[in-house]
Amino acid sequence: MSARIAWLLMVGALALLTLNGALYTVSEQEQVIITQFGEPIGEAVTDPGLHFKLPFAQEVNRFDKRWLEWNGNPNQVPTRDKKYIWVETYARWRIHNPLLFFQRLRDERGAQSRLDDIIDGETRNVIASHNLIEVVRTSNREFEQAEEAEDVMETEETHQVELGRDKITRLILERASQIVPDYGIEMVDVQIQRVNYIDSVQTKVFERMISERKRIADRYRSEGQGKSAEIRGKKERELKVIESEAYRKTQDSKGRGDAEATAIYAEAYQRNRELYEFAKSMETYEKSIDKDSWLVLSTNARLFRYLQSPAAEGEGAKR
Repeated sequence: MSARIAWLLMVGALALLTLNGALYTVSEQEQVIITQFGEPIGEAVTDPGLHFKLPFAQEVNRFDKRWLEWNGNPNQVPTRDKKYIWVETYARWRIHNPLLFFQRLRDERGAQSRLDDIIDGETRNVIASHNLIEVVRTSNREFEQAEEAEDVMETEETHQVELGRDKITRLILERASQIVPDYGIEMVDVQIQRVNYIDSVQTKVFERMISERKRIADRYRSEGQGKSAEIRGKKERELKVIESEAYRKTQDSKGRGDAEATAIYAEAYQRNRELYEFAKSMETYEKSIDKDSWLVLSTNARLFRYLQSPAAEGEGAKR
């Protein structure tokens, strides 16, 4: 009895194993190629759901239905105007014919390697046939800031854009799309991700940019110094005008004061000549004589008479 159960269990396990090997599922994102002993059998299975195959003898090879990405490596490419640049591209592609894809490339790794050769080669051919300005710009629109453009595109400004970057990428896509169907691939887009000068040229460009920035800085500095000198000159002129006006007003005030003093002196002289002379003599003594002063005067000097007999003169003044 136990031997029969063991036999039944063995048969059941073998049946399950056989059934498991005969069934496979296909998702919405997949397409399948069935191979028998390494060779494809029939067309690709693209309908999602449960499917059957011969167990053990046949194998399921799954491929993605979705758009896949391809990112190229930077390549050194010469342009038509002999500018050596690094160009890095990317593309979007999908497996359009799984059977042909499997026969020619086997898997996605092989497809990526083949796309490297196709897209990089066509990119090199197209860019080598056009000037650098075509790869960088899309139209002949004027630069918004001419001085900024001079730094990097100084020599390129003289060239007219015939195609432009967008049309160049479309040209690369068109040429590559003529080749990839032979491998069961459909390509939808190719774009230039990055463009840069090679190191030797890049160094010269940076030196030119630095030189240009120094030239602009020197120009701004010169303009600033000129403006500063203009402001200082204006300030000095205004200061001289203010000082001149102040001096004029001062002299005018002094003149009026002197005139008033003269008028007062004249009035005092007219009223009492003797008292005026006495007061002026006393003022002269105070300003010119101190305790250490020596005077040599004639006895007939008018100034000496108040020193000789001030009382008498005072009495005369009173009279």
